[in-house]
Amino acid sequence: MLRKTFLSAALSLSLLAAAVIPTAVGAKPEKEKPLLAFPVISDIHIQSWDPQSHQKFKAALSDLHTLGPDADALVINGDLTNGMPADYAKLSELMEQNPHPRKVFYTMGNHEYYKAWIDRNGSWNADAFPNDETEQASIGRFLQLSGKKKVYGDQVVNGFRFIFLGSEQYRQSDPSNLEDAWLSEEQLEFLKASLRKGASSGKPVFVFLHQPLPGTVSGTSFCCVNNRAIVQHAELRNILSAYPQAIFFSGHTHWELKLPGTLVQDKFTMVNSSSVIQPWTDNGNGGEMLTGPDESEGLYVEVYKDKVSIKGRDFYRQRWIPEAQFTLPRSIED
Repeated sequence: MLRKTFLSAALSLSLLAAAVIPTAVGAKPEKEKPLLAFPVISDIHIQSWDPQSHQKFKAALSDLHTLGPDADALVINGDLTNGMPADYAKLSELMEQNPHPRKVFYTMGNHEYYKAWIDRNGSWNADAFPNDETEQASIGRFLQLSGKKKVYGDQVVNGFRFIFLGSEQYRQSDPSNLEDAWLSEEQLEFLKASLRKGASSGKPVFVFLHQPLPGTVSGTSFCCVNNRAIVQHAELRNILSAYPQAIFFSGHTHWELKLPGTLVQDKFTMVNSSSVIQPWTDNGNGGEMLTGPDESEGLYVEVYKDKVSIKGRDFYRQRWIPEAQFTLPRSIED
């Protein structure tokens, strides 16, 4: 297993010294204004008929707005909905009715393909998969929400590069894809080019994909039937490994943030974002289990001239998660 905790040996890099320093929850607030601030949440699982998904998402947005009313962006890293048109309509409605940063970035999760499991009567029907649903139709609904032309792309926010990746196939193309992200060669080449551009700035580069790399952050030994999560995981890991300043955020596992594998370093940094709708945890017997019904979590990221702060947030109790407060020291020349 490749997992390494945040206490792993520091990466050798002059631009980003990746030794992770746990941040005390009771530390005094930063006096210096961050160069960049953005929350990262995932696995909100908005369904039109599910009031709990609405309430938890609204509570997360409210808490994040209280924390950072001037945040520069919001990233929602996959599993936005269950793929149904009514789910997307409800998500759009919730976004219109609740405070959030002006810039919102979405990535595509496996659940964005789930209309393929639902028949004409609105019932789960695995026997009739894909229930006349195509992958392009699923992707099209996501692109309509995100306002993008592809499931992958990049943006520069306050001089920092954000790279968004997403699965381009589901089980219709290949049943062996299961719930794993499928990344085309074109997408991987795009990633290489975008990383080169971001690295030339001497700043951290933020990369987002719903599914994690196998054997890394907490939950990756349990999240997937074949323990793969990303079909092209070897290629993706190889690309990211050339950029120690890359910080790779993933969701999908739902594993809670207080666990020791929330932030992992192995040539680059990987961070798990838990889940807004329902965190999971280690059951202590080699498996996983649900946490309490009210639990809801996410991350808040701040970038300063000398460090990157990544803080786990408990949206239900509106407080920081002590075990998930990390500081990545860095040195840049702007």
